Amino acid sequence: MKIVIFDMDGTLLDSKKDITISINHVREAHHNLAPLSEEYVVRAINMEVRNLSQLFYETEIYHQKDRELFESHYEVQCVKNVYLYEGVEEMLKSLVASDVKISVATNAPTQFALRMLEHLRVENLFNVIIGADKVNNSKPSPEMLNHILNYYEYDEKNHKAWMVGDNSKDILSADSAGIDSIFATWGFSTQGDAKIVVKKPPEVLDIVL
Repeated sequence: MKIVIFDMDGTLLDSKKDITISINHVREAHHNLAPLSEEYVVRAINMEVRNLSQLFYETEIYHQKDRELFESHYEVQCVKNVYLYEGVEEMLKSLVASDVKISVATNAPTQFALRMLEHLRVENLFNVIIGADKVNNSKPSPEMLNHILNYYEYDEKNHKAWMVGDNSKDILSADSAGIDSIFATWGFSTQGDAKIVVKKPPEVLDIVL
């Protein structure tokens, strides 16, 4: 059995416009702050160590009222501008057609992942879609990956598994879970520090198949 676990934002799909719009909505409504650029937001999300409430809302802690407003706004916003990166849908369908098991491990809440992937008509291709709300520790912890590997009854002697992501947290989670990692540079990160780096989705097929 072959298993490929995908990160979502910046790997499968481009969500930066909608994330930025919802963050800016909270900034204006609760903090009277000027809007942030998409580039700034992506850079902040991709930092290995960061305090997002400080970076986005200039508060030391993520206040409940900010979280609730962001989530209620993003619930509607998250499907307005989102799109799959070129070649991603074909890659996913090719993997499934070749009997490769595919899943999603995202640091986004599961409800948004399901909504976006369903909207983009690829949700049914995945066996497991898990977000940070379903585990105690999000990536770079291997907890989400281990949950998925356990679902498949993964056996490292007889099976092969990969994590595909656009972020150091994806690579670190794969290392901790004891599986190979593939760094994708077509999304939020144009360069990555990993043994295997791919520039286009079909290259994943070359590696896995």
